[in-house]
Amino acid sequence: MAGHNVPIHPSVSTRSSAPLSGAHPLPLENGDRLTRQEFEHRYAAQSDIKKAELIEGVVHMPSPVHFAGHAEPHVAILTWLGTYCAFTPGVRAADNATIRLDLDNEPQPDALLRIEPQAGGRSRLSEDDYVEGAPELIIEIAASSATYDLHDKLRAYRRNGVQEYLVWRVYEEQLDWFVLMDDEYRPLTPGPSGLLHSQVFPGLRLAVDALLAGDVARVLAELQTGVGTPEHATFVERLQSGG
Repeated sequence: MAGHNVPIHPSVSTRSSAPLSGAHPLPLENGDRLTRQEFEHRYAAQSDIKKAELIEGVVHMPSPVHFAGHAEPHVAILTWLGTYCAFTPGVRAADNATIRLDLDNEPQPDALLRIEPQAGGRSRLSEDDYVEGAPELIIEIAASSATYDLHDKLRAYRRNGVQEYLVWRVYEEQLDWFVLMDDEYRPLTPGPSGLLHSQVFPGLRLAVDALLAGDVARVLAELQTGVGTPEHATFVERLQSGG
């Protein structure tokens, strides 16, 4: 992506300070320390790369995706979010959308849910079709608690005001749903029925045990109950009136 040269932070290596115009850009590599502008420039120049993220100024390029460890859970999450959107005008979901979060962070989360700005949301779409600002809910599908999703990414999302953050640790069969309260992420805990309820999106409820068991039909049945509640109806009215 074209742009002006920007000063390079002292911690950025010589390799990362290549000019943004003229010579062909250097390839992206795991661990590169780049400005967001240079990251976008190199990423756009490499059509063979399917996913790369800039997290706290460091490039991360995930490994190939496993079927049961990532791809299948990813579809379950998108089905859940897409169903919620179908009943909630003013809310939009996305898969692997690039987010310009701040000058050191440009993640590409597995899924997100955002409120449109005209309905009171805090993020917007740029002229070149990227998300700018913090979506209300971000979801990552991770292997385990050792992932950077629960460390560097979590800190970046918290600092930038992502209101809810959900991490599905597939191999550990655990799901962490955090809500931003007093500038800190606090974990949601399931109620007696084993459901987690979004604090930002009324009616967005998740049957955790069903999700972990691969019972997407029951996940959607519980969601259908959620979007039929008075709380969800009030939320839709508020969205339609501009938040």
